[in-house]
Amino acid sequence: MEKVTCSQCSKPKAQLTCGICECSICKACTQFVDENHFSFMAKVPDLIAHTTYCQSCFYDKVQPEIENYEALIEKAKEVSIFDKSQSKETRLIKRLEDPVKVVDCEDRNETILRLAFFAAQKNLNSLVDVETTYQKVKNGSYQTTIWSGTAIPTQVDDRKLLKDRSLWNQPN
Repeated sequence: MEKVTCSQCSKPKAQLTCGICECSICKACTQFVDENHFSFMAKVPDLIAHTTYCQSCFYDKVQPEIENYEALIEKAKEVSIFDKSQSKETRLIKRLEDPVKVVDCEDRNETILRLAFFAAQKNLNSLVDVETTYQKVKNGSYQTTIWSGTAIPTQVDDRKLLKDRSLWNQPN
């Protein structure tokens, strides 16, 4: 039986492999990424779909992707949300993009954040016609709620946005 040495520190007992370069690495030299870290992406690129990386691959290729993903999450938190009931404010907004849809979310806020993430990926700053629905799911005596939602991502210039005076106490 051949002993595998770590490509980073040259210690024997390298039991893991890098997801990109497939070199043998020990647990101490491995950079781990949670498998659900990129859960907001519709399709995770193959480069970052693994959970174990050597240090050089992690810092050169994976770390910039993680920073970009986290920047998109922060950008998604700044997206303006207009419900379907706010048709007076959004009637003049062009709806050029295809609607986006998310399913199987834990709560309403996560559903809206996932929809906003898709808008942030397309460099758009708002969601119009946001509609969220829930479904109660029973498993024996345990009950949970599953949320889903749809919205249309758009680019809105705040200066040209028509504001309904009846909603001034609840601005968006």
